[in-house]
Amino acid sequence: MESPTEKLELITKYFADFTPHQLQQFATLEEAYKDWNAKINVVSRKDIDQLYLHHVLHSLSIAAIAEWEKGTQVIDIGCGGGFPCVPLAIFFPDVQFLAVDSIAKKLKVVDAVCEMAGIKNITTKHTRAEEIKNKKYDYAISRAVAPLKDLWRWAGPLLIKKANQPNGLICLKGGDLHQEIFESGVRPKMMSIYDIFPEEYFQEKFIIQVKKP
Repeated sequence: MESPTEKLELITKYFADFTPHQLQQFATLEEAYKDWNAKINVVSRKDIDQLYLHHVLHSLSIAAIAEWEKGTQVIDIGCGGGFPCVPLAIFFPDVQFLAVDSIAKKLKVVDAVCEMAGIKNITTKHTRAEEIKNKKYDYAISRAVAPLKDLWRWAGPLLIKKANQPNGLICLKGGDLHQEIFESGVRPKMMSIYDIFPEEYFQEKFIIQVKKP
């Protein structure tokens, strides 16, 4: 049987400071997602065999650029089956995540995966981001959910303005984004994921950051 380290070589070649517990949590994701994906299809069947490259490492590109302190509050808008919040919650065990989605069965998968992997710092909520009131977050994250214009319209009102550090929306997107960025009305910072993880899959995939003004 493969050890967690062998199974997760794709991740550990980029990140070296995981505890044995974190490695075991990452290793559990494969079994958890394959089990639940057979019941509720949240990951395309062609992708499930590339879970660690296409989903886990992709999500962790945010960890490569984020410096989140203990107690940071993060909302995952349109979390789907738990990307990027599930890998990030393992990476940042002292950060609190709220995962929201308008489709309840996807949140059922997130809850089940968290239980199987022993992830304690994710709360799920069946709602739309624009319906959340009287609650603010340090960061909003998202992966392949909606155009940047809509994401910022939803995320902006939910974000705390922090004087001591830049915070805001961090989203993962792919392809030619020039028109989408132009139509968004914001001026984001765009970073190539391929520059962080030089794997062929990450060509034309980007981290988009919009600071809270």
